[in-house]
Amino acid sequence: MTERYRTVLLFGAPGAGKGTQGKILGAIPGFYHFACGDVFRSIDIKSELGRIFYDYSSRGELVPDEVTVKMWAQNIRAHTILSDYKPNDDLMILDGIPRTVPQAKIMDQHIDVLKVVHLVCKDQEKMFERLRRRALKENRFDDADEKVIRRRWAVYEKETKPVLDHYPADRVVEVDSMGSPARVMHDILEIVEPIQTQHFKRFGEDD
Repeated sequence: MTERYRTVLLFGAPGAGKGTQGKILGAIPGFYHFACGDVFRSIDIKSELGRIFYDYSSRGELVPDEVTVKMWAQNIRAHTILSDYKPNDDLMILDGIPRTVPQAKIMDQHIDVLKVVHLVCKDQEKMFERLRRRALKENRFDDADEKVIRRRWAVYEKETKPVLDHYPADRVVEVDSMGSPARVMHDILEIVEPIQTQHFKRFGEDD
């Protein structure tokens, strides 16, 4: 097995701001933001994995964990070949995967999770309001529906939140996600900057 990608997970409920904070981090040299949603949006439905993905999604069923991880692995490998992502230079900031405990177990083959940044919001109604505003701003009208929002939250609580227990407690750090984007980013940087520094030292000494 090849060396695992050194990774920081951005974790949180729908609307917690994973994508927003991930994009900001990804603009900083030495970080590489990878959103799993990008994999599904860019999948070639004529490929073998694409056909499997379409077969499940067209029936409204969840794509099997093994297929999801395989799609992710192929996509990230392509980015390394294109040098968009350079594992020796860049610390991966990953969001959107793993979403289930079985996915987390499979992903252990591919990623070395150094930290889990858990974006939290104690006020559920404020989170729902953020999702509604985002849906209207980005023309995601389904997500503006109260029932859809609550269903997504319920799925997160049942299937995704337990992923936190898969990792050692000392690797999981909570960050209040309801502050200003700059405040949230400040808190995240306090966590990930020392990790990036160690990453640079590790590979700098190997050169």
